[in-house]
Amino acid sequence: MAFRPLSARRNFSHHGLVTLLEDRVKPARSQHLAWAAAAVALVAIVGAAGFRATPGVLIDPLQQEFGWSRGTISLAVSVNLVLYGLTSPFAAALMERFGMRRVVSGALLLVAAGSGLTVFMSASWQLVLCWGLLVGLGTGSMALAFVATFTNRWFVRHRGLVTGVLTAGGAAGQLVFLPLLASLVQSYDWRIAALTVAGAALLVVPLVLWLLRDSPADIGTTAYGADPDEPVAAPPVQTGAARRALGALRDAARTRTFWLLAGGFAICGATTNGLVGTHFIPAAHDHGMPTTTAAGLLALVGIFDIAGTILSGWLTDRFDPRRLLGIYYALRGLSLMILPGLFAADPHPSMLVFILFYGLDWVATVPPTIALCRRHFGESGPIVFGWVFAAHQFGAAGIALVAGVVRDSSGSYSAAFYGAGLLSLAATAMSLAIVRPGVPRRWRLTPDAVRS
Repeated sequence: MAFRPLSARRNFSHHGLVTLLEDRVKPARSQHLAWAAAAVALVAIVGAAGFRATPGVLIDPLQQEFGWSRGTISLAVSVNLVLYGLTSPFAAALMERFGMRRVVSGALLLVAAGSGLTVFMSASWQLVLCWGLLVGLGTGSMALAFVATFTNRWFVRHRGLVTGVLTAGGAAGQLVFLPLLASLVQSYDWRIAALTVAGAALLVVPLVLWLLRDSPADIGTTAYGADPDEPVAAPPVQTGAARRALGALRDAARTRTFWLLAGGFAICGATTNGLVGTHFIPAAHDHGMPTTTAAGLLALVGIFDIAGTILSGWLTDRFDPRRLLGIYYALRGLSLMILPGLFAADPHPSMLVFILFYGLDWVATVPPTIALCRRHFGESGPIVFGWVFAAHQFGAAGIALVAGVVRDSSGSYSAAFYGAGLLSLAATAMSLAIVRPGVPRRWRLTPDAVRS
């Protein structure tokens, strides 16, 4: 009898120690694996971003070699941007059906194929096929809907911050590649730049297949910040990706919030990828600035964008996303309206100040937009964001084409930049008009309800 209490106490201590260790190990393992998965996702996104950097660098070389107008080349860019957006919601649904790893790997292969095949083209329709169709589908499957899907599965805490990091990686990847691609075009040939992008995308595929996992449940852990005693189940397999994507659109389109988000994000695309991302380099070249110098300025935009988007993700975890969007769009609109007066043969201090502020705001809109989609549309948030992102790319495609036509007809991009600035101010009003979930609008309340 004297030994029984001692034995019981020893057993209690052993089990208590095991429980204590499990309580410490599970969150630590979840944290370690979640950040490791985020690192792989970041590399994949940056790899896919490579070809997204090439339109601005290749417009002048393609025009010189083939004699195509900027409007013709801009048409291929527009097709790319439209498919880049339209593919996004279906890719999000495909990730539910087949998993992120398979969809991302297939997307990188499409990017590599489209980029590599451009070296054999001899007609403008082939540019539309390779640059527009193949690369548009590939990059669309690796678009921001992938960021929304990944963060929704792998993170509970710091979701906004991780969204900012991944978004910054993709956007900065597009811009930081520019000096390298411009140098390759100038020193060798535009075909070498295209093949370099194809090779970079191919190198990422084995890494994705090896290390990226579809959900924490696949490796027996939980999302970062989730309750360690309640493992996150694997996402349910959907029977039809197209039906799932279209169903989410049907339900979201019945709400005012969806149209406000989609309209604002269409303007976001028009004022970033569509106008500045595509036409900044040729616009600067029109004023005597060397292509490599203009590409270097866009690369600086990408560097400042990293800080701005990560900061935006951090702010989204703490402040009202609607107000953040309103501030971002207002600052962008004002900066675009002063840009035409800043172009010169050499980058002077005023242009560098523009690059700083515009870079901080480049895709800072993404974390609050994803957060609003998640808040208003729940589990369908990533797919709904895919449709909102499709609107982003429609806006980008429209202004990419319009700006090219404006330049061909007037000899200047000024009207396009002024118009984009006014659109950004409109996006500010649209963002502030979004109502918080569960908050009724005053003009919908009955008089009795108002008095109460």
